[in-house]
Amino acid sequence: MLRYTIQRVLTFIPMLIAISLLSFVISINAPGDPVERLAKSAESEGSAQEQSGASKKIKAELRKKLGLDLPIFYLSIADLSTSDTLYKIQDKYHKATLEHLTHKSGNWKLVSDYYNALLNLQSTHIKLNSKEIHSSQDEFDLNTINEVVNQVGFEINSLLETSDDLLINIALNKLTKKISNYSFLNPLVSSFKNVILINLSLKENNKHHFLKIASTTKWKTYVPKINWYGSKNQYHLWLFGNGKDRKGLLRGDFGISYIDSQPISTKIWQKIGISFSLSLISIFIAYLISIPIGIYSAYKKDSAVDKGFSLILFILYSMPSFFVGTLLLLQFANPDNLAWFPVSGIQDPTVFNPDWSFWAKIKHRMPFLILPIITYTYGSFAFLSRIMRVGMIDIVSQDYIRTARAKGLAEGKVILKHALRNSLLPVITVFAAIFPMAIGGSIIIEVIFSIPGMGVEVYNSILNYDYPMIITVFTLSGFLTMVGYLVADLLYAVVDPRISYK
Repeated sequence: MLRYTIQRVLTFIPMLIAISLLSFVISINAPGDPVERLAKSAESEGSAQEQSGASKKIKAELRKKLGLDLPIFYLSIADLSTSDTLYKIQDKYHKATLEHLTHKSGNWKLVSDYYNALLNLQSTHIKLNSKEIHSSQDEFDLNTINEVVNQVGFEINSLLETSDDLLINIALNKLTKKISNYSFLNPLVSSFKNVILINLSLKENNKHHFLKIASTTKWKTYVPKINWYGSKNQYHLWLFGNGKDRKGLLRGDFGISYIDSQPISTKIWQKIGISFSLSLISIFIAYLISIPIGIYSAYKKDSAVDKGFSLILFILYSMPSFFVGTLLLLQFANPDNLAWFPVSGIQDPTVFNPDWSFWAKIKHRMPFLILPIITYTYGSFAFLSRIMRVGMIDIVSQDYIRTARAKGLAEGKVILKHALRNSLLPVITVFAAIFPMAIGGSIIIEVIFSIPGMGVEVYNSILNYDYPMIITVFTLSGFLTMVGYLVADLLYAVVDPRISYK
């Protein structure tokens, strides 16, 4: 048994690597930019230029803190024309544009020059001040100046985010007309001419490729290349940390929340404890009630008692949890009916003392937990009792049960000692799902009873696109699923001597 357990634990390693890789791929491909979201709460007050400068500094610091300034993985497979430092481009739309332009031309140097020229043009445009322009000349009113400056900024941004020749030509033509017609745009002339010249060079490069002239570099796009980055990459940082402020996933560091910038690990452990406790208690109660019902129903197969149990249990099973939870609140936590239990939460914040003993905390919280536990539990009765009933009926028809009866053993001993252990195998299989279920919690029940567990946390994370929290739940659920199946396999050997893992 010990050897088998060690072997199963060792198989966790490749499975955990696969789960971590899948989680990481989901996290880096999730929509939106985490830096943009985290930077919103940190932006300073002041003028537009001051805000822009402060925002850029904050974003650069956040990007470095999150490790987004590093390559994604230990290596990348690209073509010979693609730069191995493309990961340093912060804007993903700019990065996509550079990738497409490089693939079209095969000349990274020209593409890089074109991109830098556009950035220089954008920087010069940002420095334009509409009020200063208006005060220096009277030819155009302030609204016209603002409108033209904004239109120019839009066209520059479109050039940075497109690689389509037609769209590039349209944007360049619009900018040419604007800069020619409005004298206050003269500071842009030099930068814009540079963009035009480099863009023409790119077109010539592509034209040479079309004409199959030997000087073209398009052939580089057909030659594969492996870029090796070593341990300084996002996946390594996410998994192992950096030895300083980041501990990594393997040491319980799941990153920071996009909602409040708090560490995920500090947010989830207490909530997991609440959800896990509720799930464990409800499953224990469900097994405690369902197993005897299943045994008795199998023993009294097709009797009036068996049919009565089936009818009651399936009626309970058919009622949705949100209906039962709401009904219990209206009947037993309502001043207009029976105010026996508190309406919401798991404790009274005005009375609860964190320094209380364990049993004092349990005594205080028990009235808060009775209705939620009932709502958690009732739906499992029909499911578990039916599984137990079917398993018991199959076992009591076996030859060794008839032999035990023929020896004169008491019926209770035959059922509880010989039949029960072997009929528990299907129930143990269901038990394996407890661990991952506890991590996710029950969103509906926790929302109804205002329980601060993982269900509510996951629900809020989905609404707010808090991907680190979602990925953490996904990763922990995968790990606990493996633990659940290992526990189930070991319990098989405990209840059935015929099962051996030697």
